[in-house]
Amino acid sequence: MYNNTYLNMENTMVTYAKDEMVGITELGKSLGSYLDKVTSDVFHKIAIIRRNKPEAVIIPIEEYELLQSAYDMLEQKEIEILLQNMSQDDKKVSTTKTVSIDI
Repeated sequence: MYNNTYLNMENTMVTYAKDEMVGITELGKSLGSYLDKVTSDVFHKIAIIRRNKPEAVIIPIEEYELLQSAYDMLEQKEIEILLQNMSQDDKKVSTTKTVSIDI
């Protein structure tokens, strides 16, 4: 099977099988059939290709919601770690100090 591998924004590799990639023009003509393929688990994802690069990915809504939930939990954990690492003085300044700027 023919595969294409691309670097995403975080410089990690993502691989798409040839049948998981569709040009934007073809997608416009057959959107319904591609949605059917994704929602019926024929494909796990479909990469939308424009100018020979993946521009977007179609995934099932359940997978998107799971990814969004995981992202939200990770973001909350990062905030908790930042707050735990703040010194007591930093915490006092961040809640009590006001700075005025005249323009």
